[in-house]
Amino acid sequence: MPYVRTVKTKSGATAVQIVWSSRRGSRNIEHIGSAHDESELEALKAAAGQRIADGQLELDLGLEDAAPAGPLPIMSSRMGRLLDALERGYRALGLDEAAGDDDVFRHLVLARIIEPVSKLDSLRVLEEAGVAPPSYATVKRQLPAYAEDAWRQRLSAACAAHARLGPASLVLYDVSTLYFDTHQGDGFREPGFSKERRLEPQITIGLLADQAGFPLMLSAFEGNRAETKTMLPVIEKFMTAHDLPDVTVVADAGMISDANMKAIEAAGLSFILGMKVPDVLY
Repeated sequence: MPYVRTVKTKSGATAVQIVWSSRRGSRNIEHIGSAHDESELEALKAAAGQRIADGQLELDLGLEDAAPAGPLPIMSSRMGRLLDALERGYRALGLDEAAGDDDVFRHLVLARIIEPVSKLDSLRVLEEAGVAPPSYATVKRQLPAYAEDAWRQRLSAACAAHARLGPASLVLYDVSTLYFDTHQGDGFREPGFSKERRLEPQITIGLLADQAGFPLMLSAFEGNRAETKTMLPVIEKFMTAHDLPDVTVVADAGMISDANMKAIEAAGLSFILGMKVPDVLY
């Protein structure tokens, strides 16, 4: 199978050669010429390509109005393999059924995975990926439905089913904060303790995951609520939703206060706490 290769010469020029190889391993090298600039190099490569194609028949498509020679224009593009893989994972988790086959929600999820941007900019991401995006008015019209607690519960149930939680389950819990570009709080977005040491209003996000780190439930709280006061409500809500009789909580010392430890034990739950033994009062 012949192929074209380029080789730098001692004089600094670029030699263009055709390597004729056989199945037995033998090779013959045919020198086409040496180029001293880019234009000469392209011309020699084209000549080598014509040399390789010499004697091959041209397929006649029977078109009367043949298009002029040259590269074909790219009319559209699509991230086919990426989108197919993401959509397959979306379906494997059961999110399509949980979301009622909502195309707007599915497109927003895919766009956020490809590039985590704003809702408005997500439409640009979808268009670049080769997907016809919904209008921004349609996205805003759907948002109230996505904010409903029942909607999030269906998504959480799909994730829990995929994780195959048993009667006694080990869960991991941690929190983070999301800030907003505003200086005015509204009762939910409020200034509070920020790990990034920001002063803007924020909200607190609590994530519950299984022992492998698979997300099970996401909850949002007021930005000025203490992190330690978010954990037990999330766990109890999750246990009630999925009928789990026993849960063991794993958290770091910053998440479980003395009051939390007593509340967890009072609820009949267990916990694994990362802290020094002398710090445990009993």
